[in-house]
Amino acid sequence: MEIMKICLSDVCDVRSGFTARGRLEEEADGVPVLQLRDVTDSAAIDPSLLMRSKFRGSVERYLAGAGDVVFRSRGERNIAARLDSRFVEPAVAVLPILILRPKVRILPEYLVWAINQPEAQRHFDADARGATIRMIPKASIESLELEVPDVATQKMVVEIDTLSRREAELTMELIDKRRRLVAQCIQSRIRNAPDNGKQGRK
Repeated sequence: MEIMKICLSDVCDVRSGFTARGRLEEEADGVPVLQLRDVTDSAAIDPSLLMRSKFRGSVERYLAGAGDVVFRSRGERNIAARLDSRFVEPAVAVLPILILRPKVRILPEYLVWAINQPEAQRHFDADARGATIRMIPKASIESLELEVPDVATQKMVVEIDTLSRREAELTMELIDKRRRLVAQCIQSRIRNAPDNGKQGRK
């Protein structure tokens, strides 16, 4: 298996998001908007949950759609998320969101996985700017060194990661159900227990 070490800028176009001069107003007949709050630890973003707004002038260069990856360049968690096939209508990415558009031999899902790994996060830690609000310069994400195997291996890594995430979700669900079951059992014992205090007074 051949693994190449490549700078992210060699396999992706990196674009800055739209600079909003003021507060974006929600308008039902506007276009979808990708904001910082929309990029979470989830593997994919649900376009139906995005707010819609209108913009003056052309925003074509800030559009992100299916197959693109978006990156949080501000905040404590500098993570990436992919835009999947549900993004039939592209969304306007607003700074501090960066748009990463894979060019060659790297899957969007693998790119997200690689960016969110501890090694990449340490790279961002070293380059972070800002005393109060943590910011990652565009140059930092562009210079991030990635280990890029063949596409088949990338698919395998993504599949294993997806299964691992699902296992973690099921484990948490099991723990929660077990906790609730124990609580129900305790409550049942309390309700059915003899009133020892009253028995003692007879």
